[in-house]
Amino acid sequence: MSDLFKDKRKEKRTGKAPSDGCHGGRGKEPTSKTKDSVSTVSNTEEAGHHDDNVHQPPKMENTYQLGPFKRFPVSAVTDILKDVLTSYLKQERYDYEWSQKMTQTLSEVIRSQVKDLKIPRYKIVILVHIGQLNGQSIQISSRCLWDASNDTFASYSFKNSSLFGVATVYGVYFE
Repeated sequence: MSDLFKDKRKEKRTGKAPSDGCHGGRGKEPTSKTKDSVSTVSNTEEAGHHDDNVHQPPKMENTYQLGPFKRFPVSAVTDILKDVLTSYLKQERYDYEWSQKMTQTLSEVIRSQVKDLKIPRYKIVILVHIGQLNGQSIQISSRCLWDASNDTFASYSFKNSSLFGVATVYGVYFE
């Protein structure tokens, strides 16, 4: 018989893995204690397979709910967009580096205020655009798989003498 097969049979009978380090795992190694030594022993079943359950979402029971109990409040979200864009961009001048940071700040502020509305079973997607107002035009479009009966969006545009800002919040129903 091969050594690998003998080791497996021995493991089944005794319930212990062989300590010679086969199968990719480590067994207990003899350590001698000296004054400044530190010893650690690690034992894994299979390398790379111990974190598989960490990345999987939790399984939930089916609710058989076909529509939302509370609809996405477009007018309330539009008011949030108007307040946030106006308060943050009212006195600002356009700067390229500043606008990169400000788009991230605005999207985080909008996300926290929309989440405070506690709209159940909706995924929130936020897009913020800031650009220099210099006599040009801009067209912004997006595409996605959409359920017209449950999914919706709110959008608001702001402009002053130097810049424009457009914020859009998509509410996508999660069945």
